[in-house]
Amino acid sequence: MVGLTSKLSRQHLFQWRRWPTWARAYLLLLPAVGMIGLLFGGGLILACLQSIGIIGILGDTQPSLAAYGAAFSHPELGRSLWLSFYLAMVATGLSTVISIGLALLLRSAGRWTTIACQITLPIPHLVGVAGILLLLSPSGFLARLLMALGWIQSDQDVPLLVNDPNNWGVLLHFLWKEIPFITLILLAVLRGMNPYYEHQARALGANPWQCFWNVTLPMMKPGILSASLIVFSYIFASFEVPFLLGSTRPRTLPVLVYRAFTDTDLGKRPEAVALGLILSGISMAVLALYLGLTAKSRQTYAERGDS
Repeated sequence: MVGLTSKLSRQHLFQWRRWPTWARAYLLLLPAVGMIGLLFGGGLILACLQSIGIIGILGDTQPSLAAYGAAFSHPELGRSLWLSFYLAMVATGLSTVISIGLALLLRSAGRWTTIACQITLPIPHLVGVAGILLLLSPSGFLARLLMALGWIQSDQDVPLLVNDPNNWGVLLHFLWKEIPFITLILLAVLRGMNPYYEHQARALGANPWQCFWNVTLPMMKPGILSASLIVFSYIFASFEVPFLLGSTRPRTLPVLVYRAFTDTDLGKRPEAVALGLILSGISMAVLALYLGLTAKSRQTYAERGDS
């Protein structure tokens, strides 16, 4: 019996080794992916059913698209959507530009300098929000220090940087948090690049700017697109930072969804779920657009390299 079991085990092992590498990789990932799909996919299906009235909050189950009609006609939807895009685009753009320059400066820097520039990476966003509130709020440390020095007469003389209409506190927090993240990715790209192409460009008479624009930046482009995609997607769907540091009117789309979902009128819950699904759909559309741009960029540079 033991010999038969051992023989069967060897046969199964031999058959497993004959499987293609990609099939074995997907099979090993199946338990984790299945659990994630069950949790998030199940919640997404329930949300869809709830938004179209198949699953009712108050017991009324009448299939209808009225929740989506109410969501799209929400008076704050347009301004909230624009504010979310504005914050995501500005914060991502500034973080990317600053990170490119910082990565170029740190390319040949020592280990401890690189670590010092990435010290904010492990700090949670909520801790950063608390720090900005303690530092920059009208009654924060900075205002008290300026009053103690006699530079201002009251806390009303300090520019409003928290919960202000321009969302300066939100942008400042995202810049403080995302610049080290993008820099880390671009540093890995730069240090993994073959310096042969840059040396050849300099040998052919290219100045530092031409070498950067025509050689270094194109080779960094896939990393830039990947990092900016992650940052843009996170900022666009971020809730806690705009909720605690942002303006009260208009509100970002995630904050609007939260306010609608926590409304005491349970009859508006399907509308809130529809708003959440609209937010998810926009995020997936942006992701698809970025992936398309990345694929097109890689194909373009691959064709240039072959020619």
